[in-house]
Amino acid sequence: MRPSSTRRHWDGSPVQPHQRRSLRVEPDSPTRLLRCAQRDRCRECGNPVEWYHRVHDRPVRLHPQELPVADVPAEYRWHVSSGLALPAGDGTAWCRLAHAVVCPAREGGTGIAPTLTKLRRVLAVNTRRLTDADAFTPTAPTDHSAHQPPGTCRPARPVVQLLYVRYLAARPVDEIQCVAQSRQRERCTRTMLATGRLAGVWKLVPATATQGQLALPLEVMALYDLSSLPYAEQLRWRTQRCPQHAAAPTAADLALTDWETFDPLVHHAHVHPRLPAHVQRPHSGGDERKEIRR
Repeated sequence: MRPSSTRRHWDGSPVQPHQRRSLRVEPDSPTRLLRCAQRDRCRECGNPVEWYHRVHDRPVRLHPQELPVADVPAEYRWHVSSGLALPAGDGTAWCRLAHAVVCPAREGGTGIAPTLTKLRRVLAVNTRRLTDADAFTPTAPTDHSAHQPPGTCRPARPVVQLLYVRYLAARPVDEIQCVAQSRQRERCTRTMLATGRLAGVWKLVPATATQGQLALPLEVMALYDLSSLPYAEQLRWRTQRCPQHAAAPTAADLALTDWETFDPLVHHAHVHPRLPAHVQRPHSGGDERKEIRR
């Protein structure tokens, strides 16, 4: 008699194959970022953090564990509602805490609570343990100009204009990466600049924002302008998705977008008065062209 090929448990019941379930984002979710994929490590101390979106503000890093309300001063309390982080308590006996308050790589406040000081010491010990085991190396801000030949110009954090708003990117234009989830359940490795797609235009414009702010006196800045592209293409850049994932809106995001609303006064260090070296073309007047397509 031919034995059955079906796997069975010790009691003779058949073994049911495990079905992999794909994580999905609800249509009414305020954020398209997968909840399980927002966990990260602090680049300064190596301790676990969780990224959360905020209402009309930049995402915030929270300590991954809840703390008793009695141990956290009122001005340091956070709570999460519908996937969004709110800087206040929610009336319960537990709250969340911003990681920056207890990050051992930063200077602690003078009036910090003793319980938070204890947590800060625990995180500092964990940082030392990770460093001694070569499992963590503090990362300093990347200085692209240090690896460039003298006389070249390549903004490490360029100013990009799209959908009539100016944003400060977190990395050079050709390194902006897609944030969508691939079929391998990892972050897509494609960049926003795709072959066969329309690209933006480098311009020299007054160093000002587009929402009524006055220009800085006698100062211009390099700007990567995407305003001439179709609306769908600008929206693809704003959501930071490659052309393949822009056509698949059901794919969730595995990372936060790199855009930060540009403010010429706050981000004055990232204002570059020259066009990037790869688009600079001298002419008879010895000046740079005001508008050069990449």
